[in-house]
Amino acid sequence: MAVLALIIIGAAAGFIATRLMKLETDLITTIAIGILGALVGGLVLRLLLAITGFAAGFVGAVLGAMALIWLWERYGPKRR
Repeated sequence: MAVLALIIIGAAAGFIATRLMKLETDLITTIAIGILGALVGGLVLRLLLAITGFAAGFVGAVLGAMALIWLWERYGPKRR
């Protein structure tokens, strides 16, 4: 059940993050961004702020996904 919740939250967070960062991606990439963002942002947010629960995990997932997008755009392979 936790894996399914991670996929659902990751997909939602990835969708919101890609829209906020104005990034056009396919569905799989959006979900991957959200899941990785959920892992990064959720863990960091929970450790630093000691906030638990669904809302903190979701906010952390969106922030983590946005950070991942920023890092990818900044340091990832250049597409020209």
